[in-house]
Amino acid sequence: MSIIEAARGLRIPPLHPPRRGVFVSFEGGDGAGKSTQMQMLRNHLVTERSVAEDLILTTREPGGTPMGESIRELLLHGEDVEPRAEALLYAADRAHHISTVVKPHLARGGLVLSDRYLDSSVAYQGAGRDLDAEEITSLSLWAVDGLLPHRTILLDVPTQALEERRDPAILDRLEQAGLEFHEAVRQEFLDLAAADPERYAVIDGTLTREEVHAQVLTAVAEVLSLFDPTFEPAPPTRHRDEQ
Repeated sequence: MSIIEAARGLRIPPLHPPRRGVFVSFEGGDGAGKSTQMQMLRNHLVTERSVAEDLILTTREPGGTPMGESIRELLLHGEDVEPRAEALLYAADRAHHISTVVKPHLARGGLVLSDRYLDSSVAYQGAGRDLDAEEITSLSLWAVDGLLPHRTILLDVPTQALEERRDPAILDRLEQAGLEFHEAVRQEFLDLAAADPERYAVIDGTLTREEVHAQVLTAVAEVLSLFDPTFEPAPPTRHRDEQ
């Protein structure tokens, strides 16, 4: 078989939500309020609904693992990265993060709240970097073995408003990319949401924090009903001499 005959694309497994647990991702431009709303949701579940803290995993991409933090530093604060290399680094982080952190927590029946997921790669690398969005989607889905969130919260904020929210003294490499780049990213997010309305909930991120939070609670109400009341504790760490 020639290399051309072999290069027919990645084998993408069937797309599926978690078979156990609940997975919610937060998407949007830099400065849209994802981290804030994710933490507000966690606090609400713990204080108002008496959800055990160890049931809820809050994480982020890139950076949800020690290896991911190293990749995050390279991507956001390192030297310029060639677009294809950038896409592959995000995919590598995501594959490791999902396999070692997210899937084990979901398998125990937990709730995962993630600041960004594969939709960000499609928007930032597929649209912002002028790579092929379908190829970036295929790469990301292959990296996570077809896993999709039950619900994706898109906090939509006009590009100019996002620029005004950012501190120009501490912008990372992507935040410095310019208005045209971030406008393409925003439009791609909106296109993704329009194509998958069952998974996405688009929320006006220019509203007050409390108004956005109220809409987030409405958006996740149905998927939170999927909670299994039985949460298995993590297996104890075995020392090498016990194995």
